[in-house]
Amino acid sequence: MKHGNIIISQPTALYIHIPFCERKCFYCDFYSEPLKNHDVPKTLGAMLAEFDRYKFESPAKTIYIGGGSPSCLLAENLLHFIDEITRRTGKAKEFTIEVNPGQTNPALLNKLYAAGVNRLSIGAQSLCKKDIEFLRRDYQSATVTRLVNAAKKAGFDNISIDLIFAVPGSNLRRWKRGLQKAVSMNIDHISAYALSYEHGTALTKMRDAGLVKPVSENLDRQMYEAVIDMLAAAGFEHYEISNFAKPHKQCRHNLTYWNNEEYIGIGPSATSHLQRRRITNIRDIHDYCKAVEAGKAPVEECIESDERNFACETAVLGLRKICGLNLAKFHERTGFDALKMFAEPVKKYRQLNLIEVSNGRLKLTRAALPIANSILCDFAGAD
Repeated sequence: MKHGNIIISQPTALYIHIPFCERKCFYCDFYSEPLKNHDVPKTLGAMLAEFDRYKFESPAKTIYIGGGSPSCLLAENLLHFIDEITRRTGKAKEFTIEVNPGQTNPALLNKLYAAGVNRLSIGAQSLCKKDIEFLRRDYQSATVTRLVNAAKKAGFDNISIDLIFAVPGSNLRRWKRGLQKAVSMNIDHISAYALSYEHGTALTKMRDAGLVKPVSENLDRQMYEAVIDMLAAAGFEHYEISNFAKPHKQCRHNLTYWNNEEYIGIGPSATSHLQRRRITNIRDIHDYCKAVEAGKAPVEECIESDERNFACETAVLGLRKICGLNLAKFHERTGFDALKMFAEPVKKYRQLNLIEVSNGRLKLTRAALPIANSILCDFAGAD
């Protein structure tokens, strides 16, 4: 890979961040600004101009358009953008697009599939009426079912849905009922996350004011355990802390992140990982476009990892996978012996039966999964 016009000679994951939504989500601070405040063709043109800094000598390994609501764009804008991207990268083996159930119709699905998109990620969040209402989503569970059926009819054979548990006011029976609905759709992949309280969001302010009561830690854990058990019984493989897939349907793109491999990020606030550098683009859409128009790289932050930090990153991300770290490959890639480098946390958590070493792998035990984030903190800055 060279600088200047950057030549990508090996297949690389491509992440395209579409930071648009019709309104800012009250429980998530990820989306930057609503669509109506910006010139969409101009912004998409700037993203293509940013992408033109790269030249692909072989097809991209994976393409993922998301991080916002691509489906909120006018169909002609989205489809033109997809055509321009695939013209530059070649046909990816896995091409995912995120869609909002309330913004997608059979005609759009047919066109997306014809354009080369072969994996659909549906932001369902919940399939229970009361939880959907709490999360302020503008659809019903039946909308998700119709969308899945329409996607299958369009040709998609790799469909994922996102679900959120630990919603205030929910209970274990309701959560299991929603999971069963998801299983009955005969889809290929399910991502299940506990509701988080992000700093500065309306939800967090409501919690702090006593207007919203989070579910108990015990119920949160019971819901997560239910995901593991019910999806295993339905033939899903638990391959990452929050992700479950039917055989051969793991998300290849997300595995790029968890394997700490390289990827290119395009768009406002998108991130890239190239040559052990973490690159974050300008978040503000107007400033992003202005930088690109001036012929500048729209970079807000670039952090280079030294060898030790890279090894820590690789361990933390790799331990999120249920199969854990391959110790031999970790040593080959980073130059470090993981059992020596992380001797203290490994000893601590092995004694607590939260980590195990077997068959040349270091991995979290099932009991560790609900509290994985706190455990992985001890691997982030090992001495």
